[in-house]
Amino acid sequence: MSNSFLPTALGKGASAVLGVMGGGQLGRMFAHAAQAMGYQVAVLEPSKVSPAGQVAERLISKAYTDPDGLAELARQCVAVTTEFENVPADSMAWLGERTFVAPSASCVSIAQDRIAEKRFFVDCAPASSVMPAPHKTIASHADIDAIGDDLLPGILKTVRMGYDGKGQVRVRSREDVRAAFDAMDGVTCLLEKMLPLAYEVSVLTARGADGASVVYPIAENVHRDGILFTTTVPGPNVSDACAKQAQDAARAIVAQLGYVGVLCIEFFVLENGTLVVNEMAPRPHNSGHYTIDACVTSQFAQQVRAMARLPLGDVRQHSPAVMLNILGDVWFEGDSDTPREPAWDRVLALPGANLHLYGKDDPRRARKMGHVTFVAPTLAEAQASLRAACDILGIPA
Repeated sequence: MSNSFLPTALGKGASAVLGVMGGGQLGRMFAHAAQAMGYQVAVLEPSKVSPAGQVAERLISKAYTDPDGLAELARQCVAVTTEFENVPADSMAWLGERTFVAPSASCVSIAQDRIAEKRFFVDCAPASSVMPAPHKTIASHADIDAIGDDLLPGILKTVRMGYDGKGQVRVRSREDVRAAFDAMDGVTCLLEKMLPLAYEVSVLTARGADGASVVYPIAENVHRDGILFTTTVPGPNVSDACAKQAQDAARAIVAQLGYVGVLCIEFFVLENGTLVVNEMAPRPHNSGHYTIDACVTSQFAQQVRAMARLPLGDVRQHSPAVMLNILGDVWFEGDSDTPREPAWDRVLALPGANLHLYGKDDPRRARKMGHVTFVAPTLAEAQASLRAACDILGIPA
């Protein structure tokens, strides 16, 4: 990567602008962190109303591939990042020829394609000491006929655009794979063997342009219907040996990528203790939201530092924490369509409660609307507040 566009933004005061591709909640929280450090933020987002667009100083309402919008973003910004992994890699590459982009288009493109991602993890295994689950590309009915018995049961995933459980189907037989493949209109998919999972962890890491890297404490995640439900740090089931292996693997992966910025890597821990690398997100991550309230440097402030070629921040966790995702379901009475306002006053009366809402004005079931992080002197106290909040909001704990 050329160093000709590396910013010295901190010395430019109010004229220093950091750019974000995407207007979602990750962009919103990034903007808050950047503004706290004295930067302005420009957002390129097609929608005229978005979580990040509400708080950014500058909004460019253009498509992610629009030449005029990209040119305007490059002209205004000393550095540009993305807040979602499905941003067009070609747009990131075009920007990278004109300003400093972190992460690079090549890193983003690997994370966008499950085949490329799995190939990278396999190539990286000598350094990372972890492998992905056994898998096979499914691009035709002939590929389905050739599936080995050892790959079933499994999960069939679209190669591109899947997130929060979308584009994924559990399959037990070749007939199941064929039906799911046809239902997905025959797009190229990846079949992954279903493994005996004990729990899932995510490793949040950051790397600077100078090659320095940091790794946050290991987060243990619980998903419901493919969407992150809770993140607990420190992970109650994570042994010291597992934590070290995951952190060492993350350092190796981020180094081999030549990555700059915040990267989240998700791992499976199997029942026999084996660590398996699952996928990575080239951006701050839902499971890292706890860092806002529980760590010296949040994941968003870390992204700002990496973009601006500043020293990376201290990743120490000062308090045990549990993060609860808030979905649009809590704005409705039970399973009905009757709207209600969640009892935020009662939630905020709980010890250690920190509420973050994303500025979305259309609550829908399964839509991420915000999160609450509970911090406490002990993990047990944080978990007690979490259970109380679930009871208040009508969420099964």
